[in-house]
Amino acid sequence: MVKDTTRLSAQDWARAALQAIADGGLPAVAVEPLARTLGVTKGSFYAHYRNRDELVAAALTEWARSHGDAGLAGLAAIADPAERLRELLDTVVHAVRPLAPSVQLSLLGDRNNPQVKDAVQQVNQARLRLMTSTYIELGLPPDRAESRARVAYAAILGLLQLAQTDPHAPDPDTLAEEAAAVFLPADLR
Repeated sequence: MVKDTTRLSAQDWARAALQAIADGGLPAVAVEPLARTLGVTKGSFYAHYRNRDELVAAALTEWARSHGDAGLAGLAAIADPAERLRELLDTVVHAVRPLAPSVQLSLLGDRNNPQVKDAVQQVNQARLRLMTSTYIELGLPPDRAESRARVAYAAILGLLQLAQTDPHAPDPDTLAEEAAAVFLPADLR
């Protein structure tokens, strides 16, 4: 059954494109399969976008917005830096699901695409800024805070990668406790 094409927004298409990217990278973003997935005609697509490139740009913009500064605003608003870091680690670890696709990891295959490179860089920089400023607030000197943030972020990306390939990962609560033990200063655990 085909849905009314006026009911889908441009953001609905962008979100569907993000799911396609998570499942199969940029090559998986194709108008006809997305229309079938959404239960609409291609006309719905053309009501919002002129071509696939516009859809990819919109999807990457949405991902960078929702996973960059805007997506981190709630965490950044936590006044206590130790609590902020605990909450960040807890949020990330609980979002990691075994065998779940990841937009971030899927985009790595297209990392030389200028649009992808820009979106990934925006998200990475926002996350690293938040983590670095949190470590500075916890008392680390700026250069050490930046290094600690990079190592912690690399571990987070590693957890995402493992989740895509390991159906036997420990439960999220255990991972959250271990992450706090590794990345929080000893006196704040």
